Amino acid sequence: MSSPRRLVEEVLSRDMTRAVWTGNFDKVLPFAVQRFELSAILPAVFYMFRFGHRRGKGKFLDIFAAKTETSTQRRQSATIDRVSEQLARSPVLEGFDGEVQRAVLGDLLLCFCLENVKQSLGRDKQIQRVMPAHYMASWVDLPVSISDLRSVPEMIVALLADQKGDQVKANGDGDRTHFAVGRGYEDNVLLRAFSQGVVRRGNVLSDLASDGFNEEDESVGLDQMLMIRLALQLRAAPEKMRGKDGVSIANQRPIAENAAQCFSEDIRRFVRSYADPTPRQVLVEMLESCIAVGMTTILTSTVEMLFSWTSDGKIPDRQEQRPACLFVDCSNGIDQQIGARSEQSMDDFMRRMERFPVTLMVLRLLDYEARNNLSIKKQNIRFRPYATAWLNLLGELLHDQEHPQSQRVHLGIGDKAEKLAEKLSEEDYTEVSEILSKVDNQPNAVLRLADGLTALMGSKSARSNLMNMVDSILLTGRPNGLATKRTTTRGVRLGEGATRRRREVRSIVFTDSVLDYLVHLHLLKSGGKSGVRALSYSEFIGTLRDRYGFYIDSAPPGMTISNELLQRNRAILERRLRDLGLLVGVNDAEAMKRLRPRFDPTTENRRGMD
Repeated sequence: MSSPRRLVEEVLSRDMTRAVWTGNFDKVLPFAVQRFELSAILPAVFYMFRFGHRRGKGKFLDIFAAKTETSTQRRQSATIDRVSEQLARSPVLEGFDGEVQRAVLGDLLLCFCLENVKQSLGRDKQIQRVMPAHYMASWVDLPVSISDLRSVPEMIVALLADQKGDQVKANGDGDRTHFAVGRGYEDNVLLRAFSQGVVRRGNVLSDLASDGFNEEDESVGLDQMLMIRLALQLRAAPEKMRGKDGVSIANQRPIAENAAQCFSEDIRRFVRSYADPTPRQVLVEMLESCIAVGMTTILTSTVEMLFSWTSDGKIPDRQEQRPACLFVDCSNGIDQQIGARSEQSMDDFMRRMERFPVTLMVLRLLDYEARNNLSIKKQNIRFRPYATAWLNLLGELLHDQEHPQSQRVHLGIGDKAEKLAEKLSEEDYTEVSEILSKVDNQPNAVLRLADGLTALMGSKSARSNLMNMVDSILLTGRPNGLATKRTTTRGVRLGEGATRRRREVRSIVFTDSVLDYLVHLHLLKSGGKSGVRALSYSEFIGTLRDRYGFYIDSAPPGMTISNELLQRNRAILERRLRDLGLLVGVNDAEAMKRLRPRFDPTTENRRGMD
């Protein structure tokens, strides 16, 4: 029996198969539908902002790994023990000559700077990630392949740079922006917040070894110093990306334009206002929470928009774009009744999301046909930074509307679906063959072929990748994340017997770090003004609902939740905010309950315009 992909290549051609045999579609989501580690994003963002291109090969394995026969063995040999041993021999670090001292140094590295595979403990495990303890973390090429970060850093840089054109380019001397690309660390507020003690040698910005450390600077903390010493062992930042993936940073934004703009605005305002006064380790946690909130809203908005697009072929206007409505468990799972409602809300969304891989396959099929149609190519429709016009065109093709090329596309895809069904039936892929051939069940040839191809690629694999991406975005189970999950079992009757099936259920929660971030962000004055504003507790809850789709004291549409439970959820959140020092009120009157920041925003980084 031939492999499914080979059979598809024989019918669709190798070029078309390469285009559709994937789980991604960057014109909708410019990051991959796979697992990634959000805590490893910031060092790559630092690098791209500093040098204006994607990161390639560095010297971490050359310096710290053993000289072994295979690349796998080489990566596995790069452990905390080897790194600490190498650093202990450095003349700038004294007092780590003994075995115990090197063990202490290794534990400090594991605590602040580096992370083992699968977040495992121990100094003899393979190192896989570098943490954003300092700007110089951008010199450490971990993970080894930047593609392991699933293009998330590129999207964040594109959103913050906010440029026009197809690629993110280096800013000139006269550009007025707080997030300069390809300039020095002093011209970018995000880099400046993490660059204590850094000095630049020479005037060549593109020199990979131009950034150094001022040995007389006494403001650098222990964790920062360890990262600096580690990075300086490498002698230079990694080279630019080489090969087929390309060196340029694509200026591709998510199709959920409203959510993307909100995310961009949120992270801009937060970094510009709180980068200086917030302790750096707290800032890192809040920044990761910021990214988790923004990407969650982008994902849920995209899913809701594509449901609409599948039915009518049109991307909703920006003012009509809304994220999914999710009920938040403010008790973090302590209150079982509230937790059960939050799990139900998330379950409803995840069930709707199960068609997401098929919808992306529909888009890839239509995208390939449209890009290879000479008549459509002549229209020169732009899809960067936002692909709204392009997806509206694909929607016209999908629904066989009045577009002159629609019938041709449907006939071509219908012919391919029929030929593939015959091929699969010969190779005993009966179920998929029936999906492709049963016109009565699905008269639309594009949807029929998308269903068949998704089944051939493996529905379980697609679902697993989708769940992994969701957990990565939500920082599920992390101290600064947005969700928790647990495994449940239930009895299922099959024929005469019964069996127990395990499944994972998730709920949206607000960890302390998320609350810290959301309160500090929404206390900022709007319109570029500095300082904080008066913000009542009720207004804060309303903002979370309207801007992000997070429901706290009201039930999401389609759900029934008792008023007693809703008020209890609201009271729990109020108590937690008081305990964190983020809410004050002289009495029980709602108008007197107001939020306050723990860190005062600075005005230094808010001068000028982006």
